[in-house]
Amino acid sequence: MAAAMETEQPGLEVFEPRGCEEQVQREEQPKPEPFYVERHSWSQLRKLLTDTRKYHGYMMAKAPHDFTFVKKNDPEGPHSDRIYYLAMSGENRENTLFYSEIPKTVNKAAVLLLSWKPLLDLFPAILDYGMYSREEELLRERKRIGTVGIASYDYHRESGTFLFQAGSGIYHVKDGGPHGFTQQPLRPILVETSCPNIRMDPKLCPADPNWIAFIHSNDIWISNIETREERRLTFVHNELANVEEDPKSAGVATFVLQEEFDRYTGYWWSPKAEPTLNGGKVLRILYEENDESEVEIIHVTSPMLETRRTDSFRYPKTGTANPKVTFKISEVVINEEGRIADVVDKELVQPFEILFEGVEYIARAGWTPEGKYVWSILLDRSQTRLQIVLIPPALFIPVEDDAMERQKLIDAVPDSVTPLIIYEETTDIWINIHDIFYVFPQTHEDEIEFIFASECKTGFRHLYKIVSILKESKYKRSSGGLPAPSDFKCPIKEEIAITSGEWEVLGRHGSNIYVDEAKKLVYFQGTKDSPLEHHLYVVNYKNPGEVKRLTERGYSHACCVSQDCDMFISKYSNQKNPHCVSLYRLTGHEDDAAQRTKEFWATVLDSAGPLPDYIPPEVFSFESSTGFTLYGMMYKPHNLQPGKKYPTVIFIYGGPQVQLVNNRFKGLKYFRLNTLASLGYVVVVIDNRGSCHRGLKFEGAFKYKMGQIEIDDQVEGLHYLASQYDFIDLDRVGIHGWSYGGYLSLMALMQRSDIFRVAIAGAPVTLWVFYDTGYTERYMGHPEHNEQGYYLGSVAMQAEKFPSEPNRLLLLHGFLDENVHFAHTSILLSFLVRAGKPYDLQIYPQERHSIRVPESGEHYELHLLYYLQENLGSRIAALKAM
Repeated sequence: MAAAMETEQPGLEVFEPRGCEEQVQREEQPKPEPFYVERHSWSQLRKLLTDTRKYHGYMMAKAPHDFTFVKKNDPEGPHSDRIYYLAMSGENRENTLFYSEIPKTVNKAAVLLLSWKPLLDLFPAILDYGMYSREEELLRERKRIGTVGIASYDYHRESGTFLFQAGSGIYHVKDGGPHGFTQQPLRPILVETSCPNIRMDPKLCPADPNWIAFIHSNDIWISNIETREERRLTFVHNELANVEEDPKSAGVATFVLQEEFDRYTGYWWSPKAEPTLNGGKVLRILYEENDESEVEIIHVTSPMLETRRTDSFRYPKTGTANPKVTFKISEVVINEEGRIADVVDKELVQPFEILFEGVEYIARAGWTPEGKYVWSILLDRSQTRLQIVLIPPALFIPVEDDAMERQKLIDAVPDSVTPLIIYEETTDIWINIHDIFYVFPQTHEDEIEFIFASECKTGFRHLYKIVSILKESKYKRSSGGLPAPSDFKCPIKEEIAITSGEWEVLGRHGSNIYVDEAKKLVYFQGTKDSPLEHHLYVVNYKNPGEVKRLTERGYSHACCVSQDCDMFISKYSNQKNPHCVSLYRLTGHEDDAAQRTKEFWATVLDSAGPLPDYIPPEVFSFESSTGFTLYGMMYKPHNLQPGKKYPTVIFIYGGPQVQLVNNRFKGLKYFRLNTLASLGYVVVVIDNRGSCHRGLKFEGAFKYKMGQIEIDDQVEGLHYLASQYDFIDLDRVGIHGWSYGGYLSLMALMQRSDIFRVAIAGAPVTLWVFYDTGYTERYMGHPEHNEQGYYLGSVAMQAEKFPSEPNRLLLLHGFLDENVHFAHTSILLSFLVRAGKPYDLQIYPQERHSIRVPESGEHYELHLLYYLQENLGSRIAALKAM
C-alpha cells in the first residue's frame, strides 16, 4: 500500500517490479558481459575529484537556519517585521548572523526574493574565531557542526539582546526591543571577563537580560553585560591537569548525554525573578551536578610528532558505572542597585537516588512558565521507563556542612513539599528521547496541563494533551523511612490523543511543536503523507479532528513557525532540486485547523535548480520477507550500456535514529555516490529494519541482536534489484559505510563473503563492550544479561570468519576518535592477525569520529575510489579475484 501511494506523489518516483511478460523477454536475451570501470592513476583520480568539487561551490550556498521572528514595536512605523538567522557569509564562509525584512504586503504576481542583511559589522574582523579549544572542538563533534563561526545564539525579545559565542569570546548586540530595529550592521560587544580559559554555553537570563551565565572550566559563572560584575557560582571543579583527581562538573552535560541524548547543556535559568522586600530580586539557576569518579578514563595520544599530546576522557563503557547525577539550584540575590548581594547554593533535601529511585539519566530539564516548578524527563538505565517530574524549589535547601544545621534545614521543609511524577510510561523495546514537551500556564493550583509525544502507546510517536492532578504525596519525610517509587505519582485527569495513525510526529534534530494557545492549535512536523517526506501539519489540540498538511507534496520540508503562529519558514528540497527556503503567511478560520492555509510570501534562498553532471538516484521499494516494506535508492551508471553488467556498491548506515532514503536532495552530502555512478558503478542505498521514521516495531527489530538482521535486509534488497535489472553484477559487490555503517560493512563481509567482494569500513564499532552505556544498553541491554547477543554482534570476536583473500577489507579510522575509539580498530586488527587474515588500513592522524580537515576528506574519498577501482570495478580487479 505504501509503495503504491508513493508512485503518485510528484517529484519522487518509486519504481515497481516488472511484469512477468517483460521477465520472459529478458530471459531470452544474451547473458550480459561485465563492464569494467576505466582504470585511473592516483593522480588522475585526484584531478577527477578536484574537478567534481568545483560543483560543490555551486551547491554550497548553505541554507540559513536557527530562525527567530521578531515583530516591530511600532505597528504604524515605516519598518517591517524581521527574521533573524544564521547563515554562511559569502566572503569568508563563516556562519554569522543575518536578518531579512518581512514586507507588510507583496505583489502576488511576482516572486519576492528577500535580501540577506548582515546584523554584525565584521569588517575589519572583530570576532576572533581563532583555533577552537578542546572543549568547543568536542562540542562541535557532538553536535555534528561542520562549519566555522557562530554555531548558535540566544535572543531576549523584550530587550532585543542577542548573545553568542565566537571563538574564545562571548559577544552581545541589541536589535529590536524598546530601541527598535537598526538599519546598519552592529559592532559586537565583547563580554569582558577575568576567566583565564574558554567560556562555553552562554545564556541570557530571561528575567533580567543584563545578566548572562556561562560555563568556565566545568563550573557556572554569571556576568552583568552592563556593569561587568562577574561571579563564580559553583566550586565543584578544581581545574587540575589530572582528570583522575578532578571528576566533578556543574552545569555541563556529560559525554553520553551529549552524544546519545542530544542534550548539550546542564543548566537552566528560571524564567521569572522573585522580588525581595528591599526592592531587589532573586534569580535562580537550576543545574545538574555530575560526579564521574567511578567512570573509566580513556587516554588518546596523538601520533603527530609536532603536536604529540595525550587527551584523557571520561567514557562509560557499557556495563560500567555512569556519572552520579543530582540537581542543585543556585540562587543569586540582586540588590536594588542591580549588584550581587548574595549567592546561595542549594541541594535537594534528600539524595537524588532516594527521591528518584532507579533513575539513571536526566534526559531533559527546565522550568514551568511561571517558574513555580522545575520539570525534568528522567530515564532508567535500561531506557524502558520514562517519568516526567515536577520539583518545587522549596525542596532544595542551602548546602550546609554542619550536620546539625543541615538537619534543621531539612526539618523546616514541610512534608507536603515533594517531587510530583505527572506522567510515566514504559515499553518492552526502548524509549526514544525527543524535544516535544509543552507546558501550559497553570490556571489551577492542583492541576498541570501539557502536550507530550509518546511512541509507547501505539508504536508510533504521536501527540497527547494531558492534564495531571497535583496530588499531595502519601510519603511523609518527617516519619522517617524511604519513599516508594509510586509515592510521588499523580493521577491523570485527562489524556487526549491529538494525532494518531501509522506514521510519526517528528521530535528530534530541530523538529518541535508550535502551540497557538489563543486558537487552540498545534503545529508539528511529521510523516503522515509518506515515510520519505517531512511536512508541516496543524491540528486543534482541544477538539482534535482533521490533521491539515500545510506544505507541498513532492518535497521534504524542515519548518520553523513564528512565535505568533502567523508565518512559517520552510527549507525544502527533493531528489532532483537542491534546497530552497521560503516564507509563508498562515491564514484561515481562527480555530478550525482544516481551514488553515498557507500563502506564499517571499523566497529567502532560491534553489540552484537541477545541477550539471548530477543524476539523482531512483527511489524504490519492495515487500521484504519479514512483512515490512523496505525503501532504497539506486544511482545508475551515467552511461549505461545495454548488455553490460556493472560493479555494485552498497552505501550503508543501517543503524537506529538515521534514515538515508528519503525525498531530500542528496547531492552535497553524498556527492561521492554520484561520482561513483559517473565512473560506472551502480550505487545502492537501503534502509533496513532498525532505521528510523517507520515506527518502534520496525526500529526495534534488532533489540538485543544488533548486527544479526541488518545484512539480511541488505542482501534481500540487492537480490530484488538484480531480479529487476540485468545491469547489476552480483559477482562484484562492494559495501561501504562510516560509524554504524562501517560496523555493518564488516558484518557484511564476515557474514556474507559470498555476496560482498570488498568491504570498506570507516570508524567501525568492532566490540560492543567497548562502546558507551547510553547507546549500547538501549539497544543491546546490559552485557551481563545478553552475552550471546554481544558476542554475535561483535566482529572482533569472530575475526576467523573473515575471508582469507587479500584486497577485500579496508579499514579507515581517525586516530583521535573519542566516540568510536581507535581501540575498536586496533583490537580487530589483533584478532585478524591472530587468525591469519589479511587487511588494509588507512589512519587519519588528525581526525576524530568525523572527518573535518579538508585534506583528510579529499584523501578519504580518493582512497575509496582507488580501492574500489583496484579491487572491485576494473579489469585488474577481476584478474586479482581469479
